[in-house]
Amino acid sequence: MKLLFVALLGLFIIPVSWMGDFNEAQKQAKATHKQILINFSGSDWCGPCIRLRKELLESESFEQYAATNLLLVRADFPRQKKNQLAKEQIKLNESLAEVYNKDGKFPYTILVDENGKVLKTWDGFPEESAVAFVSELDKLKK
Repeated sequence: MKLLFVALLGLFIIPVSWMGDFNEAQKQAKATHKQILINFSGSDWCGPCIRLRKELLESESFEQYAATNLLLVRADFPRQKKNQLAKEQIKLNESLAEVYNKDGKFPYTILVDENGKVLKTWDGFPEESAVAFVSELDKLKK
């Protein structure tokens, strides 16, 4: 019975998708008046990046909040050959880093408005629970 309930509950969860193109996210943000959360990550080599993704960005509370309130952009910089991105994606990530992450920090998470104005930054792993992280995001909502 519990398994059936969990399976049915999963049908009502809105999937969260991460974009790779900030310009596309910004167009959508202007149309929907949502904020954009940018996450700079080294998905296959950066321990704190992996922890951030697993503990906060893939948490149920964050995904539920993000599904209706945010547009998400991930700029990933993997090092292993098997995880290399397409050349076009690498260029998009590098150009985004030139604007928002000139020092090459990982993980580095930024909340911007629809015009690209920085509202808040998190340098490294935010030492807070997923619920507290979502609460902080909600306070920054216009």
